[in-house]
Amino acid sequence: MGKINQGILGGFSGKVGNVIGGNWKGIDYMRVKPASVANPQTEGQVDQRSKFSTVLKFLQPMKDYVKIGFKGYANKMTQFNSAMSYNLKNAITGSYPNFTIDYANALISRGSLAGVLNGAIQSASAGSVAFSWDDNSSDGNALATDKSMLLIYNKDKDEAIFITDGATRSSGSQTLTVPDNYSGDLLQCFISFISEDGVSIANSKYIGFTNVA
Repeated sequence: MGKINQGILGGFSGKVGNVIGGNWKGIDYMRVKPASVANPQTEGQVDQRSKFSTVLKFLQPMKDYVKIGFKGYANKMTQFNSAMSYNLKNAITGSYPNFTIDYANALISRGSLAGVLNGAIQSASAGSVAFSWDDNSSDGNALATDKSMLLIYNKDKDEAIFITDGATRSSGSQTLTVPDNYSGDLLQCFISFISEDGVSIANSKYIGFTNVA
């Protein structure tokens, strides 16, 4: 039962019907008690939870990369939540219970800086993955001094190897070292760019997969 503290026009504490009253730091408030969910296991709810888990598993190992990659889209939410929201809408493929990430449509960085041109990857020697790209520093707002942001995702091990201040756009290549236990694993690879001052960021680009030598 609710208790009126200051007369009929004052605030109240407790519960009246589905309305809950209280006071927080001297401020009276009222809120409606959420309706109970009759069946929390409906097909739509299970579907959405499965999609959410799929995207979370993908992004969690690269959260520090995403914090930089989505910093321009952290409007009333964290960078990570912004990345979650985008990829839930755009990067899920398959049907329950076999949802997977559509890497070609996934973004792990997002922005208006010119992206990569003709990105490629190769693992010709054990413990390393070589990234390469064409110098497109004369295109649009691209600059020769833009830094590469490279990422390798190992789904089987739930791990990501990345750098966010790699070789410049004009240099055209960078090699990442991976753990010895990655030998034979299938790795998914992404490239993005960030301006030298750290203000502008490009949309990431999925450039394919490679098996580590």
